[in-house]
Amino acid sequence: MSKSFGAMSVAQLSVLIQGGAADPVDVAEAVFDAIANYADKAVFTMLLEDRAMEEARASSERLRQGRSLGLLDGIPIAWKDLFDIEGRTTTAGSRVLAGDAPAERDAAVVALLRNAGMIAIGCTNMSEFAFSGLGINPHYGTPVNPRSADRPRIPGGSSSGAGVAVAAGLVPVAMGTDTGGSVRIPAALNGIVGYKATRGRHAMDGVYPLAKSLDSLGPLCRTVKDAVWIDAAMCGLTAPEVAERSLQGLELLVPENIVFDGAEPGVVVAFEAALERLQRAGVRVLRITIPAFDAIIDLLTTYGPLVTAQAYALHQDRLAGPEADRMDHRVVMRTRLGARTTAPHYMALLEARRRLIADVDRFVGDRLIAFPTVAHVAPPIAPLEQDDELFFATNNKTLRNTMFGNFLDWCGVSVPCGTGEAGMPVGLLLSATARRDEALLGTALAAEAVIRGDFD
Repeated sequence: MSKSFGAMSVAQLSVLIQGGAADPVDVAEAVFDAIANYADKAVFTMLLEDRAMEEARASSERLRQGRSLGLLDGIPIAWKDLFDIEGRTTTAGSRVLAGDAPAERDAAVVALLRNAGMIAIGCTNMSEFAFSGLGINPHYGTPVNPRSADRPRIPGGSSSGAGVAVAAGLVPVAMGTDTGGSVRIPAALNGIVGYKATRGRHAMDGVYPLAKSLDSLGPLCRTVKDAVWIDAAMCGLTAPEVAERSLQGLELLVPENIVFDGAEPGVVVAFEAALERLQRAGVRVLRITIPAFDAIIDLLTTYGPLVTAQAYALHQDRLAGPEADRMDHRVVMRTRLGARTTAPHYMALLEARRRLIADVDRFVGDRLIAFPTVAHVAPPIAPLEQDDELFFATNNKTLRNTMFGNFLDWCGVSVPCGTGEAGMPVGLLLSATARRDEALLGTALAAEAVIRGDFD
């Protein structure tokens, strides 16, 4: 076969499996062979070969008996190392959790996708405790962006291994989490699709938290259709219900404030070219100012980031003890900043957030929002590892655009729209207000080919 199973979309592979042209056991074995032969060993923190082969054999038997569980039966999936896998310790990308007791049961969404027939291949690497948008991990190594042609570049984080596993053609889909951009950022930097659901759309039981008022889930995959299929199963549906929506007359809001500040020229060129293609397809582009973006920046400057305050509350005992010495010092430094957010400031931040969400929901209505997922392409790894000041500045810029969606409770899909510096991928982020996931996904289904243009 000219194309490896892991390099196929979920939909392409499903056709082969459901039609009998590919057996789930052969698919799983080929995926593990591809991982074994892949030079970068930092993509996964653990492989689940025994479990995967057991699941693959069960899938194969069902298919032979005409008892397929549906479109996803026999499809391999990788899980970010934040999701509990029964019998395995969830490390969250950190050494300090490696000695904890194994999980007694699968996380809720892991169980849902297992019930849909999916094959759990392994646990993917990530930024420690999911607290960085760059994907650098000093404990388990940093996966290299497979699109890097000149020098090793970051994968984006925190779902770093998930993004690389899909972009490198090792698996057709990997599951991530997104608190400030951790699905959409690696998707954009690796040139794949990443869908961040509205917070609360998917069950969070058995998922190690970062900031519960911001945490959400979503797949990294090859196409929007793949994301639609996976989302449906995560919602407990036996088949997807999202329908493709017409682009004719669609109003797309493009903010002119904040999101283009300091953007690389190549990113802007790729984004604007995608907008032009959308306009030719019947989309009406409205360039506007979203005052809430400036207000959010002011709030974070005054009170500190909400994610930092909540991460500090989660980890404060750990940071006060010897475990802090075994953590990435950059994660420790950033998390300790949460101590500066006092209780009155925290309450003021929550109230301001509630008000801004209501204001923006009224302003946006049933329209969608579009801007570059990340204002730059993936930068080289080495300088970031060597310079903390550069690390923090780059991390802030990397997270800047996507974090608006988490703060405002939006859902979003990052779709590749071209390339920038060094031929590295650029992502266009389509977003909608909370609980409008079906409208977002339906529009993204129709818009994907237009947004991609000739991106391979």
